[in-house]
Amino acid sequence: MKRKILTALTLLLSAGAAFAYFAGIDGKWTAMLKGPDGNEFPITYTFKTDGATLTGTVTSSIGSFDISDGMMKGDSLWFTANINTMKIKNKGRYYADGDSISLRVGTRSTHTTLKRAADK
Repeated sequence: MKRKILTALTLLLSAGAAFAYFAGIDGKWTAMLKGPDGNEFPITYTFKTDGATLTGTVTSSIGSFDISDGMMKGDSLWFTANINTMKIKNKGRYYADGDSISLRVGTRSTHTTLKRAADK
């Protein structure tokens, strides 16, 4: 009986820790993204998680665009930024310290590091 209770408690704690880990990505993240011409521009990602589903927006000087097809598994994340008629695939890793996300943007494998935006 004790083994069953201990197993159930371990599973509950693991699920709670996983939920807290995924919830840690929620909020605004900023970066400087290098364009194909070599110029850098500021970009902001706003992420929202619901279990393993990732949604949100991408905002830059050209506007704000929805994120679709977003998923999180472990410390990895995937989503599509729907910018006008383009669908730009993104793949990244969320670090456990909670202050950075390494992100590969599009087929050109542009790499950037997102930092959590300071609350104002």
